[in-house]
Amino acid sequence: MKIILASKSNVRKEILERYNINPEVIVSNVDEDEIKTSLLAEGASPLIISKNLAELKSIKVSSQNPDRLVLGADSVVSLNSQIINKPKSREEAFKILKKLNNSKHYLISSVCISKNGAMIWNHTDQSELKMKNLKEDEIMQYLDKIKTETLLMYGVYQVEAEGVNLFEYIKGDKDSIMGLPIKQIMNYINQYKK
Repeated sequence: MKIILASKSNVRKEILERYNINPEVIVSNVDEDEIKTSLLAEGASPLIISKNLAELKSIKVSSQNPDRLVLGADSVVSLNSQIINKPKSREEAFKILKKLNNSKHYLISSVCISKNGAMIWNHTDQSELKMKNLKEDEIMQYLDKIKTETLLMYGVYQVEAEGVNLFEYIKGDKDSIMGLPIKQIMNYINQYKK
């Protein structure tokens, strides 16, 4: 199955490859911060923001690649209906983890498939996560194990690696939490091929 992934996320690419889809990667270069700011000003919920970003990425790449299926994706962390953005520094990562500490929050993963510049399918998954009550030095020890580049690209925790140890519980699909609800994508793709 030939598909374009409109994302620079290696984790999303690896999930697709596990399911025998070798995507061509074309990054959308959508200004996520600008769009989030604009949508928040309009009172959009984290779920709407996640869906809109996935759709925008997918449609932008799709409109430049006719007759190809393009998969766009976006994940948003929501704490008390407020979006928690990816950190821009290690200090910010520490503050984010302190904010999430001992709290229940949601990770919203949206995907969108477009063709010829129009959305043809989308899906949004929401997972619930509760972080343990950690001491400041435990948060620092965790951060010391993570490369700065990884923190800035993927956010403050990676459930597929060390980040799983931060949580009291995780309710949701692991692939979805990592950024791609692959089971729903495969269901759609298998229907599409028929």
